Amino acid sequence: MTNRTDCFQVSECEKGERIDVFLAKGMKEISRSNIQRMVTNGQVTVNDKTVKTNYKVKVDDQIVVSIPEPQSLELMAEDIPLDVVYEDDDIIVINKARGMVVHPATGNYSGTLVNALLEHCDDLSGINGVARPGIVHRLDKDTSGVMIAAKTDRAHVNLAEQIKEHTASRRYLTIVHGNIKEEQGVIKGPIGRHPSDRKKMAVTFTNSKEAITNFRIVERFGAYTLVECKLLTGRTHQIRVHMAYIGHPVVGDPKYGPERGHFSIEGQALHSAELTIKHPVTGESMVFTAALPEDMEKILMELKNK
Repeated sequence: MTNRTDCFQVSECEKGERIDVFLAKGMKEISRSNIQRMVTNGQVTVNDKTVKTNYKVKVDDQIVVSIPEPQSLELMAEDIPLDVVYEDDDIIVINKARGMVVHPATGNYSGTLVNALLEHCDDLSGINGVARPGIVHRLDKDTSGVMIAAKTDRAHVNLAEQIKEHTASRRYLTIVHGNIKEEQGVIKGPIGRHPSDRKKMAVTFTNSKEAITNFRIVERFGAYTLVECKLLTGRTHQIRVHMAYIGHPVVGDPKYGPERGHFSIEGQALHSAELTIKHPVTGESMVFTAALPEDMEKILMELKNK
């Protein structure tokens, strides 16, 4: 696969601009957020060196942008069993299994929830493009539980607005390390890309977005705690990052938890237990739930029997 290379030179009237702002003016076909991602990924060099997104351009800077040629992506419908919680002409609610990727991406072009939905549904909204039809919000590969997809663009727009305005409510259950002292609390910590490990997220005040998680203790087991979390924002890996941030990482979390696990679970013990929305067409208030998966129930039984 070949890359396209675009070159830019900074003029006197452009000096002092952030590099993402500068490039956005010359690459109108690419969104500023995508340009920021390209800078972060090292696809942008200034005078043959990589820079950060807050770099201020200087006169005569030689800026080179390397843009990979787009891969053709043909999504195939696949006959993959789905645990359907609810379905009508506008929406479909799924209890996603742990280990299932939500939508195709590099390294995962088949076996995803989207591949299964294409087989199951006659129509899905096209707002998120060819790779993510119908996907309004997502769960991490190894997070199980209830999530919703849109069959029509009208439903998609409405649901996305509910999530953005926090009128949709999401409740998660997770098993974490340690005994949290408080009975309940609020974790406020902006989340952005980890400063040294670009595959991870972190609480950081650099190039980050506000993130708020409410939590409540459900049951204590000494060295472990069953916690209910409610998201007020929807950042990548939010609950996992926030629980690790307060010193109580999620059990089984391969990115943010201890390297050695004590339980037989593939991935983090995090489950989307409840989703509350207003139906995007009728306006009816609807609550969807998904019972804890067997692997988390097994951990709880083991903890209760200690």
